Amino acid sequence: MMYTIIDVETSGRSNKITEISVFKYDGKQIIDEFTSLVNPEVLIPDYITSLTGIDNGTVANAPTFAEVANDVLSITEDTIFVAHNVNFDYNVIRNEFKALGIDFNRKKLCTVRLSRKLLPGHKSYSLGKLCTDLHINIVDRHRARGDAEATVVLFDILLNQEDAETVFGDFLKKTSKEATLPSHLPTAVFNNLPNTAGIYYFKNKKGQIIYVGKAKDIKKRVLSHFYSKAQKSLDLCRETSDIDFELSGSELIALLMEDAAIKQHYPEYNVISKRAPKAYAIFSYEDRQGIKHLAYNTLKATPNSIQTFSSITDCRQYLEKMCAQFELCPKFCHLQDGVVQCSHYKITTCKGVCANKEHVTDYNLRVISAIDHINNNKENVVLKQQGRHSQEEAFVLIKNSVYLGYGFIDKSEQINSPEDLETFLIPQKDNLDVQKILRGVLK
Repeated sequence: MMYTIIDVETSGRSNKITEISVFKYDGKQIIDEFTSLVNPEVLIPDYITSLTGIDNGTVANAPTFAEVANDVLSITEDTIFVAHNVNFDYNVIRNEFKALGIDFNRKKLCTVRLSRKLLPGHKSYSLGKLCTDLHINIVDRHRARGDAEATVVLFDILLNQEDAETVFGDFLKKTSKEATLPSHLPTAVFNNLPNTAGIYYFKNKKGQIIYVGKAKDIKKRVLSHFYSKAQKSLDLCRETSDIDFELSGSELIALLMEDAAIKQHYPEYNVISKRAPKAYAIFSYEDRQGIKHLAYNTLKATPNSIQTFSSITDCRQYLEKMCAQFELCPKFCHLQDGVVQCSHYKITTCKGVCANKEHVTDYNLRVISAIDHINNNKENVVLKQQGRHSQEEAFVLIKNSVYLGYGFIDKSEQINSPEDLETFLIPQKDNLDVQKILRGVLK
């Protein structure tokens, strides 16, 4: 069996190759080598230069990847692609070929995962720490040739372990997830994930939550991250060392749990709007003439809001509906500004408070009726949901159109009214994102 043991250095976030080193290895000795600096055709950030010593001047006269592509194809042909954290190096090279219109496919092995399996008990499986533990000398750490050459020595040690043949065979099976899982994620952690609904947390080596997701099938959804070739997914997988989860029972509760978790932890790899979505609200006040107004503004600037909305359009449309239903004046509902008399008075849908043709008291009574109508029609809803196991039920509680939270109840519990549910409620904060989720269910 022939192997090519590879390391690349890159330009950082753009992940363009700045240096590549490939050792062709037959299981006993190195039989060929290809090493080259590569002009990434992008600027190399200072932090990368401080790590690798490679700067823009170093690669200015180096060949581009297009110019070394045939060398890489030739030396890796009919070999197994081996690297320390193989998914990173493999996908960086694969993306370079993809940009050239070439589909690069090789079987692959990861020396991180192989080391975890064949050399258990090390505190760290980074290349530097493993080489220190195993007394492997690295020349030019964080340069492609130095790291690749050290990986050859490590790979030789792995090949000569007692169970190597079986382990290598298992890792190379098409159905094996070993080559797919992030290098630093223990297989047992992935195997422990359930095939049920809930949310999951990707954590880095410090235990920090770096991504939160939701799924109807947690294990299946998590695995899809590892198959993704998108750069964000590759970066996420490279940092993932642990995965935790919470069961939700239903997809709706998973959505609500995910929203709360993202807002609590602000994970690095979740897309979170830097600006909070702007909410709008209807409110009422009385002017110097004693006329009650219905008005609208942003929720933040609204005193004692009567009803909230996620967009100004929804807010105005609702106010227009109330205006028509209760024969209110558009001028005093702030739907027609800068006018002496509203246009509705001329068509008799306004009774003329704006033209001094209707007594203020009569008009105010209709405004009060409109406000009462809004308040009395706020929703009190219990959304019954599937529990986390067969002996459990779940619910989502909405009171006066405000989301209060969700809960889980044993099926043996006696529930006679919505108030009884509050004992089992896991309180949550209402927000515009939650309202959008719930509107999709309540339509």
